Amino acid sequence: MVVNAIVVAMVAHANQPNESIYHVGSSVSNPVEFTWLQDYGYQYFTKHPWINKDGKPVIVGKVTVLNTMASFRRYMAVRYLLPLKGLQIVNAACCQYFRGKYLDLYRKIKFVMRLIDLYGPYLFFKGVYDDLNTEKLRRSVRESSEDADIFYFDPKIINWDDYFMDTHIPGVVKHVFK
Repeated sequence: MVVNAIVVAMVAHANQPNESIYHVGSSVSNPVEFTWLQDYGYQYFTKHPWINKDGKPVIVGKVTVLNTMASFRRYMAVRYLLPLKGLQIVNAACCQYFRGKYLDLYRKIKFVMRLIDLYGPYLFFKGVYDDLNTEKLRRSVRESSEDADIFYFDPKIINWDDYFMDTHIPGVVKHVFK
């Protein structure tokens, strides 16, 4: 769909040097709501449990949702980083007896923080993208071209359930959860 929009935009502007922005995806005409992402993750990992390095399925639960990055960082500090610091001190006092446990928890927290670094800007973004230019381009192609069906790019037809459950989350599991 995005490639189709790019090809059509290149043809439409071939002899018109100007700057136009076209948005294909979650937008005014077919928005994705943040709460859906939580549900998709819960549904996906309930049906397809992620197997950890010990060969055990990770049990998923409902996610605690925070409204700002600052509230998330406070939550992580109090709930995870402070106890981890305590374990680090106890580990040092006990001659590295808890080293394995400490390193395992440190690795997990670091992984979550990496995911937040990647997805945080999207999780707390409050805007909705305007796709009016894309809609105008789509209408002009439909009116002026017999190839309109070949280069179809109407974002209203995106089925977000199918996209997240069958494409996005499996891709994240395959390429990020290593």
